[in-house]
Amino acid sequence: MKLNDIRDNNGAHKDRKRVGRGIGSGKGKTGGRGHKGQKSRSGVSLIGFEGGQMPLYRRLPKRGFNNLFRKDFAELNLGRLQQAIDAEKVDAKKPLTQEVLVAAGLARKSRDGLRLLAKGELTAKVTIQVAGASKAAVAAVEKAGGTVEILAPAPAEAETAPETATESKEE
Repeated sequence: MKLNDIRDNNGAHKDRKRVGRGIGSGKGKTGGRGHKGQKSRSGVSLIGFEGGQMPLYRRLPKRGFNNLFRKDFAELNLGRLQQAIDAEKVDAKKPLTQEVLVAAGLARKSRDGLRLLAKGELTAKVTIQVAGASKAAVAAVEKAGGTVEILAPAPAEAETAPETATESKEE
């Protein structure tokens, strides 16, 4: 075998369809798009259109209220934390932050931080830094000899920008 004998397998390479190149090609004139109308034009998306029938997303009832300003917390139960400590996925002697717990696979990343919940039992003495915790979870951690540090929420950047501008003028 020589380098000039090397070829693709049969059917491995398919020629592209050349549309609009005359009637002899079979894809001339309208280029396989039929005639006229919205779908024959480029850049048309008819997602959700059901031929004039009322679309499914409009037929189904809408219920309740979707709060745009809701907080997005990752939840962590004490029982799951204890399992990870027993399996030595996390070091109970070091402070447990959200970054450590996400790296260990115990919590997901979230916009507003981590919230500690009291489901399960904790026996290890740990220091946990979270954005929020239920009263029962704080009590369970303190009963085991640990501490829960509630982190203050980070102020929004838009709110702090005008204050820093006025402080610099006063100095």
